[in-house]
Amino acid sequence: MTTVIPFSQALRERTWSSHGDSEGADFMSDLMSGKGTRDDYVALVAQHYFIYGALEAAAEKMATDAVASRFISPQLTRLPAIEADLEFLLGATWRDGISPLPTTERYVERIDTVAATWAGGFVAHHYTRYLGDLSGGQVIRALMQRQFGFETNGVGFYLFGDIASPKKFKETYRDELDAVAWSEEERTRVIDEVLIAYRFNTELFLDLSRAKIAA
Repeated sequence: MTTVIPFSQALRERTWSSHGDSEGADFMSDLMSGKGTRDDYVALVAQHYFIYGALEAAAEKMATDAVASRFISPQLTRLPAIEADLEFLLGATWRDGISPLPTTERYVERIDTVAATWAGGFVAHHYTRYLGDLSGGQVIRALMQRQFGFETNGVGFYLFGDIASPKKFKETYRDELDAVAWSEEERTRVIDEVLIAYRFNTELFLDLSRAKIAA
């Protein structure tokens, strides 16, 4: 008898090594271990502004899609929190002081062309970002608060005040992944897109490292 693996499990298993590569990039390793600076953290938040701007614009376009709409929730919206963080970190004129790095530009273009037009692609990028924010992102928040003396200002991006239990939210999200009636071919396409998203994350950390050296 063949055992059918739930899609959420297959997705996790087939992307785990790429997820680890992304988390293990030197830029994030330094930031998490206390070797990074406040400016390094600010640089990361600035790139999030462009990425989440694209992702949440894609969510607006996909809001009526039968599949994508299952995963869209105002509880996950991050852009207002990122904007508030940047104002706290850089001041009222923060928009004048940030710009997307090359990888961020490519990442945004991918979201604009794939996540905003294909439900599976949207779910792939949505899953990669938001479930990561609800998981490892909480560790990042605690470390940044400890290292830089933040309370809630500056790390609002990682605070999901409307989600009482991130664990239960993630379980429900994975149940929704398992419930989508995708073909095996479509599931493979979605997993491949998640791998692309992780690659963008890793390459972004490399860009941030290069920008730091060049500064």
